[in-house]
Formats: sequence, C-alpha cells, structure tokens
Amino acid sequence: MENIINALNTTLKFAYDNILSIAMMVLLIAAGFFLTVKTRFFQFRRLGYVFKNTIGMLFDKNLHKRDKGSVSPFQAVTTALAGTIGTGSIAGVATALVLGGPGAVFWMWISALLGMVTKYSEIVLAIKFREKNESGAYIGGPMYYIQNGLGKKWLAAFFAAFAMIACIGTGNATQSNSISGVLDMNFNIAPWITGTVLTIIVGVVIIGGVKRIATVNEKLVPVMAVFFILASVFALIFNAGKIPEAFSLIFTEAFNFKSAFGGVAGYGILSAMRYGVGRGVFSNEAGLGSAPIAHSASSTEDPVKQGLWGVFEVFITTIIICTMSAVVILTSDIYLSAFGAGVAPAVSGAALSSAAFNEALPYVGGFGIAFSTVFFALSTMLGWAYYGEVSVGYLFKNNSKTAITVYRVIYVAFVFIGAIAEINTVWLIADCFNALMALPNLIALIGLSGLVVKLTKEHFAKK
Repeated sequence: MENIINALNTTLKFAYDNILSIAMMVLLIAAGFFLTVKTRFFQFRRLGYVFKNTIGMLFDKNLHKRDKGSVSPFQAVTTALAGTIGTGSIAGVATALVLGGPGAVFWMWISALLGMVTKYSEIVLAIKFREKNESGAYIGGPMYYIQNGLGKKWLAAFFAAFAMIACIGTGNATQSNSISGVLDMNFNIAPWITGTVLTIIVGVVIIGGVKRIATVNEKLVPVMAVFFILASVFALIFNAGKIPEAFSLIFTEAFNFKSAFGGVAGYGILSAMRYGVGRGVFSNEAGLGSAPIAHSASSTEDPVKQGLWGVFEVFITTIIICTMSAVVILTSDIYLSAFGAGVAPAVSGAALSSAAFNEALPYVGGFGIAFSTVFFALSTMLGWAYYGEVSVGYLFKNNSKTAITVYRVIYVAFVFIGAIAEINTVWLIADCFNALMALPNLIALIGLSGLVVKLTKEHFAKK
C-alpha cells in the first residue's frame, strides 16, 4: 500500500510541478492582466464603489432578502466565502511558505490583485447565463456560461467533470485532513474520531440542500472571520519587532534564484511563483470557477451588483487575512530557525500555523487556530458540497436526482477518508484538479471579456 501511495505522490507531483501548475500560473496571470486592461483597471478605479456596495451594505434589508427557491445575496456571499476564508488562509498559506519560501507571499499578492477582476468577471457571467432547475431554483457557474455564452458544450462538460472531482479533494478531503491534524496536535484527538464526527455533521447538513448550507454558513462565516482576524492582530502585536524582517523576507525571497529550503539553484523564483499563485487561488478561488456557482443561487438580478462581492472576497481573504496569517508564521521562531538553517520546518500545513500562533500566544494561540480551522474547514466542506452537486446535476441532467444522491454518499465518505489520509497526497490531488478546473474557466473568461465590459458599462450608465 505504501508503494502505491508513493508512486501516486510521485506521479501527481511530476504532473503538477512540470505541467499543470505552470499552465495554470501562466493562464491565471495572463487572464487577470488581460481582464484588468480590458476593464480599464476596474478593481482599482472602482475599489471605493466596491466597498460602499458590499461591506457598506451589510445592514441593508435588500441584501438579506431571498426569493422562493433561491438564497439571499448575503447568503450567496457567505457560502462563497466559506470556501475562501478557511484552510486556504491557515493551512494553505503555511504550505506555500514551506514549499515556496517567504517569496510565495509576494506572488500570492500579485495573483490576488489580478484575481479581484477575474472573480468579478466570473460572477457577472454566472448571473448573466444562469438557469432555473425543475424546482425553480437558480443554478449557474462556469459550465453554464461556457455552454450558453461561449457555445462550447464539450468544454463546459470538461469543467463540470473536473469540478465534480475537485470538490471531493479541494473542498472536502483537504479540509477534514486539516481539522484532524490540528485537533490531533493540540488535543490528541485521534483522526478517526474526528473523521467520524465530521462525517455525521456534513451528512446531516447537505441533505437539506443549498438553503440549509447557506443558512449555516450565513451565521458561521462572519463570526469566524472576525475571530481569526482578532487572533492574528494579537499575535502580531506580540511579534511586532519582527514584522519588518518578515516583509523584507517576502520581497527579497520573491526574486531569489536559490530555493528557500535547498534544492536546485535557479528554482527559487519559479517555486515561489508556483506555490504563491497556487495557494493564492486556493485561498480566494479567483479563476477557479467554484465561487460563481454559489453566487448563481442568489436572488440578485443585476450581474454587476453581485460581481462586486467577488472583488471584496479576494481582497479580504488574500490581501488581508492571508497576509496576516503569513506574517504570524514569518515572525515565529519555528519558521525563522528552519529558514536560517536552510531546512524545512518540522511541521507544515495547519500544524505549522497552530505552532506559530501558539508561540506568539501561548496556549491561547494554538486553541484559537484549532477552533478556527475546525469551523472554517467545516463551512468550506458544506459550500463545496453544493458546488459538486451543481456540477453533477449539469453532467447527468436526465438522472440528476439519482446522480446527486450517489454523489452525496461519495462526498460524505471522503470526509472520513480525508481525515485519516496522508496530507501530501491530499494536497497534491487538490492542486492537480484545481488546475484542471481553472483552465477551461479562464479560457471562457478571456473569450467572454467583451460581454463583461458591456455589462459593466450598462450598470454604471444607470448610476
């Protein structure tokens, strides 16, 4: 069994390192830059308007209204945020710092600045081309704008198939793996116990469909986001003296030809870019095509109005939360001592984040990260379960109910499998299918960029 896992890891790592990650990185940056220029730097010119019409509208009653068969605009946002403010901000950032070095954070920022307009475009197109299912609920996502907008049904099917599998890895197994790892480290809870409890919880919630998922995430996500930000602020206050050094490392290592933790000379920049962009996508989902599926269920009629939330999501998750998480790790002795010695830290993923926070805030920090990881990852598993169901429904339209039921069973089973699996295998599977999801979606965004510009102009003409 061990030989099979090692062979699988080797194959997946080769495919991701030499083909998929490079293709995704190039296309993500190219698409983001292209959309930025095409929209005349929309994410920067209209940033004030974005904040005014997103976070500035949190107490507006219209944001919380929903039609029959749909979810409210705010519920759609929190369901999408559940997949972004989560282990991508905790385990994903830590993994990027180990595999790509401190410079990965710089490339994470670049991917986010470009990704703000990418995610905006995804949501605009998703609302424009969404459909209603047999029960009258809105359904949409890249598969619908690829088919109905780009006219490439075969490409839409590829996206849906990759998304269906990616949801099991990215949105499910990696999440339960992070939860079991951090609970085992901090409270000595056996992974199989964690896996069993999570399996029951996820199974009960997803039976209720998107409305129950949205209702849970609407309450869970805002509280957990505030909690994690406060924990990060307190940790950084205690490590304030090391913050300038942390930012210095981010900028210098972003262009260092030597790998941070050994390896082939000249590989450093490529490694930082690959894992910075890759984990950036994992944290904010810009270009991945997953979040538009959640936004499509919103009762909002104006594509641009809902698309503004895409800009906000990327900004808050990567520019704010991921940066805070990264700096906490970069100011910790557990990371700095390993970096100085040129060897990888003893732990990675959520365990590294937990150790760094616990170092800054003894006892409290480790508990806080464990608490955040559990609830963030749980909300992510619920959100991605819906993404998978929409993808399955698209692929098996004639037998969608049966197919979705079977998919739910498989999805719930992988909650347990992920909790007890070896973390490197889980992350490699997630990385590969993230890339496979992103490629057809990014092609569609470039092809439909003119429509995004047209809808944006129409929106502001009304204003």
